[in-house]
Amino acid sequence: MSTSASTEIKINDKKTINGWALFDWANSAYALVITTAIFPGYFLQVTDSRINILGFQLSNSALYAFSISAAYFLIALFSPLLSGIADYGGKRKFFLRFFTTLGSLACISLFWFQGMGQLTLGILAFILATIGFAGGLVFYNSYLPLIASKERLDTVSAKGFAYGYVGSVILLITNLIIIMNPGWFGISQDSVAVRIAFVMVGLWWFGFAQITFKRLPNDRRKTIHQNNIVQKGYQELLHVWQQLKGQFNTKRFLLAFFCYSAGAQTVIFLAATFAEKELQFATEKMILLVLILQIVAIGGAYLFAKISDRKGNKFSLSIILVIWTFICFTAYFVHGDLQFYILAAFVGLVMGGVQSMSRSTYSKLLPTETKDTTSYFSFYDVLEKVAIIVGTFSFGFIEQLTGGMRNSVLTLAIFFLVGILILSKITVEPARIKDLSD
Repeated sequence: MSTSASTEIKINDKKTINGWALFDWANSAYALVITTAIFPGYFLQVTDSRINILGFQLSNSALYAFSISAAYFLIALFSPLLSGIADYGGKRKFFLRFFTTLGSLACISLFWFQGMGQLTLGILAFILATIGFAGGLVFYNSYLPLIASKERLDTVSAKGFAYGYVGSVILLITNLIIIMNPGWFGISQDSVAVRIAFVMVGLWWFGFAQITFKRLPNDRRKTIHQNNIVQKGYQELLHVWQQLKGQFNTKRFLLAFFCYSAGAQTVIFLAATFAEKELQFATEKMILLVLILQIVAIGGAYLFAKISDRKGNKFSLSIILVIWTFICFTAYFVHGDLQFYILAAFVGLVMGGVQSMSRSTYSKLLPTETKDTTSYFSFYDVLEKVAIIVGTFSFGFIEQLTGGMRNSVLTLAIFFLVGILILSKITVEPARIKDLSD
């Protein structure tokens, strides 16, 4: 008897939901180990503080920020095309599998990045891994309104993030044991222990994703009648934009989402480089810092889901954005380890909340009759990716211009303040009150 998934989509099926959430368990290892805990510090340690790129002198931390911008620029450019083809050609799972394979193999290839001699390899592998991670999320997110009923969107969305936090923490603790005790495993060089962590991320990501692929429904084959399938993704985005023209609350939410995502995602991506460069955090301290952040984030995702149940998504998101603004202003003045650990706990509290609440709120604001969820989530996803480009590029540019990362962090507060202002203008129609508060 075959164990592969059928093409039937079951609403609120426990096995399907757990399988979907396990993808967060799989790919969050990349988000934690590669982009947050280990790779940023490793990159700064093995590269020169000033690097000549095409005749321009860049700091290594600015180059790292610009690498993130480049990765998200590429995926923002091509994800509408891919998601349109995926939905039009019935290949949602195909592309989820493709980007998972791309990202996991790129992570493994980082093992051979040892310093300036392999700088091109390091940057290229990091960019490809980021594309693999970000490229798969639009297809992963698009399953949410298909497998969960509207009243369960908050809980199921939070479950995915919670799975991701728990799984990535388990792998990070394993990495920490190997890095701090390389001799136990017959490793003679500390750098090898760090690079083994990159291989473990790739294997973890690819391996656990197979469970998701087995449990999610298979793609439904569609007959292609049009010759302009290459343009289909962009046509679908234009169609979504046209559909949104009369939905003022949804448009305002998306604008607010763009602003605060530019700030939140940039903090998540570049907090480690700030700690490494401004506070001289060693790898062990960085991993401890991230563990605090992740553990708090597990509760944060559920906490703000509960607040949303009682007060509504708008209220929950507003509290989250106020805390993010406080984080940016406070980070400018932080100099001690203890202060930064406390600040990291606040980041963890709102990190899961802002992502989970944003995803579920957008799901609720989709028109009731929507079947083409991939295109709507492609629009949402492209918007987030452009926000990341703007946020990370602004961070790197301001650091390059002023010579200090503290100025960059302080500037991020503007994104949150604008997001709060726009979110305050959103009104809830009577017919939407139950949807937005349940």
